[in-house]
Amino acid sequence: MAQQHIEHEQGVKRELKTRHLSMIALGGSIGTGLFVASGSAISKAGPGGALIAYIGIGLMVYFLMTSLGEMATYIPVSGSFATYAGRFVDPALGFAMGWNYWFNWAITLAVDVSTTAIVMHFWLPDVPGWIFSLFFLLVIFIINILSVKSFGETEFWLSIIKVVTVIVFLIVGFLTILGIMGGHGPAIGLHNFTIGKAPFVGGIPAILSVFVVAGFSFQGTELIGITAGESATPETSIPKAIKQVFWRIILFYILAIFVIAAILPYTSKDLLGSSAGDVAISPFTLVFKRVGLAGAASIVNAVILTSVISAANSGMYASTRMLWAMSKQKIAPKVFSHVNRHGVPVAALLMTTVVGLFTFLTSIWGPQIYLFLVSASGLTGFIAWLGIAISHYRFRKAFIRQGHHLSELHYHAKLFPVGPILAMVLGILVIVGQDLHAVQNFDWQALGISYMSVPLFIILFVYYKLRHKTHLIPLDQVDLSKADQD
Repeated sequence: MAQQHIEHEQGVKRELKTRHLSMIALGGSIGTGLFVASGSAISKAGPGGALIAYIGIGLMVYFLMTSLGEMATYIPVSGSFATYAGRFVDPALGFAMGWNYWFNWAITLAVDVSTTAIVMHFWLPDVPGWIFSLFFLLVIFIINILSVKSFGETEFWLSIIKVVTVIVFLIVGFLTILGIMGGHGPAIGLHNFTIGKAPFVGGIPAILSVFVVAGFSFQGTELIGITAGESATPETSIPKAIKQVFWRIILFYILAIFVIAAILPYTSKDLLGSSAGDVAISPFTLVFKRVGLAGAASIVNAVILTSVISAANSGMYASTRMLWAMSKQKIAPKVFSHVNRHGVPVAALLMTTVVGLFTFLTSIWGPQIYLFLVSASGLTGFIAWLGIAISHYRFRKAFIRQGHHLSELHYHAKLFPVGPILAMVLGILVIVGQDLHAVQNFDWQALGISYMSVPLFIILFVYYKLRHKTHLIPLDQVDLSKADQD
């Protein structure tokens, strides 16, 4: 039986290739945050402020990915950063991060399937939304229960659609800026970078608020750590994927924000409303309409639908693998460690689906419960990033303390210890800056909604620490063995 379990694990690991890993990480970070909410970032902080925020978060994410890459190539496990936190820092931190992250993605899955209904209403306004949501939840469940390969292939092709859309958008955008497309008047150039209070609007507080928007846009890139344990060749595929993701993030996000800011002035009422999720005023729709592209709204809506399905698909996969990994570490019920003959952890998948379904149903029956659950998962992605940075800092320190040499590592994180320290500082900054307005005005209700994830994380951490009397693991006792702990 034990041998069979190992074979299932190994069978899963052989199925994710480099192209899957890079597209999963990239696809996870290109979604509605770019296609819809990017406009609100420009309207809040101006073109310069939005660019600074996205560049700052882009750098933070890059350092986090290199940190995760160094650990994942040395000890590739599906539980990834929750496992690393438990082994390199404190078992209580691993427990809190694992359950926190599972909860986050299970709720996000529900948010995404609810969003599919909103997107489908663009074409079929008279069909009840719950029908679309349940249909897409079933489709995503089937994709994930078949095999890890079916998940990888689905993500690959959904990501291709998003990438092609962004490339076409950038080409059209730059031709419009140069005056080659989009009318017969003079070239727009960088005029919109200098109108009104541009390029920086609202000063540092505005840039900080956009840091949060940018951070949510980039969430999902850490999925590369979750997939590490199921990669055929983690030593080579993970470094390649991380390198590709960095350049693609710079290319797609920074250039896309630049194009939107150059073509649409930050004073545009359409940009201000883009945070509401209306595809008709997506910055991408507005730019395509400007050059006379027929059916721009329908095309962008279709792409947004693929983004939402991709995000839900990734959420299902990430939360399932996290629950499975926690079960193996004995910090979740044993039943979740079972895998079928295709290497899929069925019990963990069913549990995640049930939580996602329950959360979705509360959006119909009890909107207040739904909003509570969504708020409770709000900052968990940033908490996970913070945990990755802390874990890597401790990993490298323990590695050297125990007499190892850097030459033993398959992949070296860039600029250690500057990288993880910078990621920690920016992570704390984003978490604290989640709702500065509520902090300044002592709005306790808004504070409770915005920062709910933090006390939930602390409760999980303290509960495990008190129950099991754990402590910060001394550097010379950190477990650096490559075998995954059962």
